[in-house]
Amino acid sequence: MNLVPYPEAYIRYLVYFHGLRDYFECHEVLEEHWKKDEKENRKKYWVGLIQIAVALYHQRRKNFKGAEKLMKNAINIIRMEKEAIHSLSLDYSKLLLILETRYREMLNKQEYTSIHLPIISNQLIELCKKECKKLNCIWGSESNLKNDELVHKHMLRDRSERMKERGNHKERREATRKH
Repeated sequence: MNLVPYPEAYIRYLVYFHGLRDYFECHEVLEEHWKKDEKENRKKYWVGLIQIAVALYHQRRKNFKGAEKLMKNAINIIRMEKEAIHSLSLDYSKLLLILETRYREMLNKQEYTSIHLPIISNQLIELCKKECKKLNCIWGSESNLKNDELVHKHMLRDRSERMKERGNHKERREATRKH
């Protein structure tokens, strides 16, 4: 049971982001959390955090066009979500500065380097460090750019379960429309 005021998915996102540098999993874990809410109640700030991770994933793969688009969208969302960002123990001003700097780097086709989200809660950092130890990774480590499984994850992983899930979801949606 999670005794801290953060969703478990957010903690996992931070661990993937700062420990494993697995931005693909950042996207997966937070999107799953985001989709638990009814469409009209979904929190936009989760989309902003997802887009940060996916933008970095694309930059790391040298897909600058995709990275730029996603980072620009993420910045626009984060700008509108100051209170929510603060409630997640992120320094709003520093986060925007980091993202805007990274966006300019993407525009200039600069190589990927790891970034650190500006977490202001020592309790949250310590919790994430403990989770990193469980996964045998180090909080704040740099991304391993030679790890193809990490860098090109979307191309190398088995998507059959995810595609089956999407197909089932589409069938349910179409059945609902017919009634």
